[in-house]
Amino acid sequence: MKGKRLNVLELFAGVGGFRLGLESSGNFQVIWSNQWEPSTKAQHASSVYESRFGAKNHYNVNIEEVPISNIPDHDLLVGGFPCQDYSVATSLHNAKGLQGKKGVLWWSIHNILKHKKKKPHYLFLENVDRLLKSPVKQRGRDFAIMLKSLDDLGYAMEWRVINAADYGMPQRRKRIFLMGYHRSTALYHSLEKTPQKDWMLTDGVLANAFPIESTTAPTASLKLEGNLVDISQGFNLGKSLSPFLNTGTLINGKVFTLKTMPAYTGPKMVLGDILQNGEVDRNFLIPKEDLPKWEYLKGAKKEGRKAKNGFSYQYSEGSMTFPDDINAASRTIITGEGGKSPSRFKHVVQSPAGLRRLTPVELERLNMFPDNHTKKTGVSDAKRAFLMGNALVVGIVEKIGASLYAKINS
Repeated sequence: MKGKRLNVLELFAGVGGFRLGLESSGNFQVIWSNQWEPSTKAQHASSVYESRFGAKNHYNVNIEEVPISNIPDHDLLVGGFPCQDYSVATSLHNAKGLQGKKGVLWWSIHNILKHKKKKPHYLFLENVDRLLKSPVKQRGRDFAIMLKSLDDLGYAMEWRVINAADYGMPQRRKRIFLMGYHRSTALYHSLEKTPQKDWMLTDGVLANAFPIESTTAPTASLKLEGNLVDISQGFNLGKSLSPFLNTGTLINGKVFTLKTMPAYTGPKMVLGDILQNGEVDRNFLIPKEDLPKWEYLKGAKKEGRKAKNGFSYQYSEGSMTFPDDINAASRTIITGEGGKSPSRFKHVVQSPAGLRRLTPVELERLNMFPDNHTKKTGVSDAKRAFLMGNALVVGIVEKIGASLYAKINS
């Protein structure tokens, strides 16, 4: 394995953020990819992916319907798996044991790992950071189920919540990244032998990619006991806080976790660095007649409102910076970023021609994608914005990929 290019399976591929970040080094090659959006007829993300990387070995089908025998052996499985549905236990009598509302999502990855005879040596996964504390009534249950199922399949794990802007990237985008190492690898045994606090703070793949300055809490540990259904039904019941902090490891069923702070002193990109003011179509300018609506939505409010059931209540919210500060990292891009309608959450910047929304190219730059990566006939500007709202920051993938490859070859 040392020195060789690693073969990658890319699931929930979106428009290819994992692929861009990993293949840029020449140390990884995606040999099979899948992207399927079950809620829409038009498959824009998959269409963009094919236009950039080609259709060979890319599949725009429900991953649950793909036979495991059709999925090639691979060294590294990556995926930013969807987060809108989480697992629920049924009963021990149910053949599947656990299932998501749609039947896809996390369990599609689990199914591949469980049934592949030659399991991938490494995992590289991404999700929203609320995964650590969902659902509300059983804080951390979903993450505990994930960790337990991976432990059962022979993987040691490490995770970190990373905000891209904390490490000089142009967008405040906080996501959890998980790395997995199969027990057949040297990395698994290295993690097993290393004091867990040392792995989290200095020795691990994530610590080498994104250094940590300090910890504000002692290491906490817990044992994931029982089977998946036991954990689903009983984990952390009655507790108001999740036991999982923003940094952690799992090895042999035991979880170590602590709260960490980023350590970064290098250059920092800001929103102003990615703007293309001289090239912006006038369609992105905010019409003067719409400005009062924008100002209202962005402003502070304290007003009476009435719910659909007739219940009256007092609604309040603070003001937002309007227009956005171009001398700081941008706010997080959301899927509703596109379109002309006024919105509290869309970005607005001051340009020589007046206040305007961000362009698709600027949204791509905030996620560190190449300019016009999502430009394709039939893909509207609003849809391009939606695709970036679902994407990850390519620069984070690049750094973690480089750290993983260096660790494998050390």
